[in-house]
Amino acid sequence: MTRTLTARRYELDWLRTLAFALLILYHIGMYYVADWGWHIKSEQTFKGLQELMILTNPWRMSLLFLLAGMALSLVLPQISRLKLLGLRSKRLLIPLLFTMFVVVVPQVYYEALSQQLIQPGYLQFWWQYVNPVTDLLPDHHSPIGLLTWNHAWFIPYLWCYSLLVLLCYPILHRVSHSSLLQQLPGRYALALVFCLMFWAWWTLRADFPSTHALVDDWYNHAKYFLVFIAGFLLARQDLWWQQLVSGRRLWLVLALCCYCLIVAERNDVFDYYTGPVYNKVTEKLLFGFVLVLNYWSWLLAVLGYAGAYLAKTNSPLLRYCNDAVLPWYILHQTLIILCAAWLKPLAMPVAIEFPLVLAGTVAGCWLGYEVIRRSAVLSWCFGLGSKKTVKPQAALSAVAL
Repeated sequence: MTRTLTARRYELDWLRTLAFALLILYHIGMYYVADWGWHIKSEQTFKGLQELMILTNPWRMSLLFLLAGMALSLVLPQISRLKLLGLRSKRLLIPLLFTMFVVVVPQVYYEALSQQLIQPGYLQFWWQYVNPVTDLLPDHHSPIGLLTWNHAWFIPYLWCYSLLVLLCYPILHRVSHSSLLQQLPGRYALALVFCLMFWAWWTLRADFPSTHALVDDWYNHAKYFLVFIAGFLLARQDLWWQQLVSGRRLWLVLALCCYCLIVAERNDVFDYYTGPVYNKVTEKLLFGFVLVLNYWSWLLAVLGYAGAYLAKTNSPLLRYCNDAVLPWYILHQTLIILCAAWLKPLAMPVAIEFPLVLAGTVAGCWLGYEVIRRSAVLSWCFGLGSKKTVKPQAALSAVAL
């Protein structure tokens, strides 16, 4: 049976909010984790932090693409494709440009300062940053000079995937309503996406490492677009959703087991094994199998538990988060870097500095959003659309990240 597309999906709202909250913690962790490059780094780094961060690292952004695919699927029957393209473009492309020209500039500035590549002087740096033919920091240039979207890479990827789905919607609509797909057990659909993900990992990952540059990021495109389409189809298949919710405990157990195996492999637990069936291809096959199973198990477990416990949970906090999530997302990494850069000279213990960075980031996001939503110009720059332009039920899904 196809799920009723007009039903409110509070579990998706909550998951999107929780995923972006996790993103704040993850990016603060990038400041302290050892051996992983980031814009600026603390003098106090911890290698063991890697083990905690890889718990969510493989799937945290994929969850956002999956939720975005589901949101787009739910709203398409309610709004024309042309109007929806306009809404998504206004919601995503205008904030992307504002982010690139204004919000991420401190990130690039403090990164260059920390590496002693420039002299202090923010306004002078900004002028060079927006100049596409600048000769400042030539090793950091892209085809458009120093301009970058940094953490906002998610926005252009999401817009491109949405455009592809809108163009192909007649085909996807027929597929999603076909009797074959509606009667297909979820395990067969999962086996298909599992195989496709493994194929992408096997054939693309080594040749196309992650760049987030859109034009040459083929492994990430294979991964994220697949999960985006999976979310689009899942939103319309009630049978799959019921099976996912009922199997949530199994997915959580599998996810935890895979995570433990990945941590063990990272710590060379299996290096001693040289049994009679050992060879490099077998090792790669097993490793890839565990990685892909880990990836999908976490996604399905998170969706399953959300479907079981959050589907009917609405609150004023959730309504606030639905509106605030995009401005918070745009602001959070710049605020993390600003707080960390200002506190770093004080050489505080991490037990004191970390809560201050977190509190400063959250307070800055909250204050920033309160200012943004009270200004028509800033609301436009941050993608806050008018509530009068879309029906209340469709508004969230139509423009949500």
